[in-house]
Amino acid sequence: MNNFLLCLGIGLFALVFLCLYRGIFGPGILNRIAAISAIGTKTLVILLIMGFMYNRVDMFVDISMVYALLNFIGTITAAKYLEIGGEI
Repeated sequence: MNNFLLCLGIGLFALVFLCLYRGIFGPGILNRIAAISAIGTKTLVILLIMGFMYNRVDMFVDISMVYALLNFIGTITAAKYLEIGGEI
């Protein structure tokens, strides 16, 4: 089971770099915001996988919930800023 979770975590870590590329070289600002949000979601799943691997799921679930909340607030804040006509 640990080997499967390790391979899954490494695969997600590789996908984070693909999203990072999209976030840096994306064609528009909305694509970049979506890429940053996807990076946050993948990081959240990686944290949960680490919790299963270390048999400390309760601690990592709490950390991942806070991280998900911060990711959500950041995405909503950026969208609201762009809605009122802000320039990034």
